[in-house]
Amino acid sequence: MTAIETFTGDASPYGGGDPYADYRTADFPFTHLADLADRRLGAGVIAANDEFFAQRENLLLPGRAVFDPERFGHKGKIMDGWETRRRRGASADHPWPADDDHDWALIRLGTPGVVRGVVVDTAHFRGNYPQAVSVEGTAVDGSPSPAELLSGDVKWTTLVPRTRIGGHAANGFAVTAEQRFTHLRLNQHPDGGIARLRVHGEVVPDLAWLTALGTFDVVALENGGRVEDASDRFYSPAANTIRPGRSQKMDDGWETRRRRDHGHDWITYRLVAQARIRALEIDTAYLKGNAAGWASVSVRDGEDGDWREVLPRTRLQPDTNHRFVLPDPAVGTHARVDIHPDGGISRLRLFGSLTDQGTSALEARRQELAG
Repeated sequence: MTAIETFTGDASPYGGGDPYADYRTADFPFTHLADLADRRLGAGVIAANDEFFAQRENLLLPGRAVFDPERFGHKGKIMDGWETRRRRGASADHPWPADDDHDWALIRLGTPGVVRGVVVDTAHFRGNYPQAVSVEGTAVDGSPSPAELLSGDVKWTTLVPRTRIGGHAANGFAVTAEQRFTHLRLNQHPDGGIARLRVHGEVVPDLAWLTALGTFDVVALENGGRVEDASDRFYSPAANTIRPGRSQKMDDGWETRRRRDHGHDWITYRLVAQARIRALEIDTAYLKGNAAGWASVSVRDGEDGDWREVLPRTRLQPDTNHRFVLPDPAVGTHARVDIHPDGGISRLRLFGSLTDQGTSALEARRQELAG
């Protein structure tokens, strides 16, 4: 199940220098999709049966795991990941773990969705990574407790069967289950350590919640919007523009390289569903000497619809949230922001409500993924 078979097995002991020099990774086809287990979306590791050496919460930290060869604590080597103690057998005659012995962690996804791929990253776990991993998923709405999730009443679906993995590597798995999930159970067999868990997929929002809100951000990642394409991703990803909250630093937005021609940069988005947009925001927070000079926004209805400009090219100010009320609501399924000539924006918000067609499409999709 791993994308590259040579990932299986031990990595070499750390020999000094750059700890990532011999790290094994690959370009998995699903990593362009949203990380449903992103802490910034509200994901969390809500329980684990053991975290003796390293805390379970490290699994969802943003960024690569850090390795300090000199850092030790009173329990041993301090690792940037989730690490359990060594399992033992039942007796001196059989000191090895039983075949079904394993450790587990429960993950609440930041937003419900369809999982397309999982990355179990064992960075810096060279001789202490698990022999194999497996991943299961379930859909339980609301805020279930760990005890409720682990009860016999909850049905779990296998997303990644028990599969051997490698140490100090990004072990990637494609997932084919066409279901909506809210929680995952990560199992490591029989014990060991995992640095990071990434769960890539497509957001499937709670229609009842969106309907109750009435007006909401119809392009927000947490509501089911997504980036389809962008002209440039040199400094930071375009998907940052639809993440929750305001940008907290310069690289938390979208910034392009400096143009030396007479062109311009752009991002296209797919909305959560067909919606009626009434107002929008373009935020340039923390972009001061590199904010876009001007921006325009267009909307189209359907894959083959024509782009219709709803906000004409407008001057932007650095480090400023710009708000615009549209003179007439704009109906569409896709949006596009064009910046002139280059630079960046930190967030785009499109406020509106679902049309009857959009509501029906979301309801049909939810029924299709009921499992």
